[in-house]
Amino acid sequence: MNKNQVKGVAKDIAGTVQEGAGKLVGSKEQQIKGIDKQLSGKVEKNFGDAKEAVKEVIRQANKHS
Repeated sequence: MNKNQVKGVAKDIAGTVQEGAGKLVGSKEQQIKGIDKQLSGKVEKNFGDAKEAVKEVIRQANKHS
């Protein structure tokens, strides 16, 4: 797991909490910020996943060289 994956998951979780807190207190602004943070986290995690996939392809290619 790389730093992008870890940071992405952390942002996603924080966004979920923020969205829930916004719902609890009736703040649409906090809900939207939470959703935005979740999306940002998902994008960062997916970027990290892609980096790991590329590393794996390179490892496999080097194995067969």
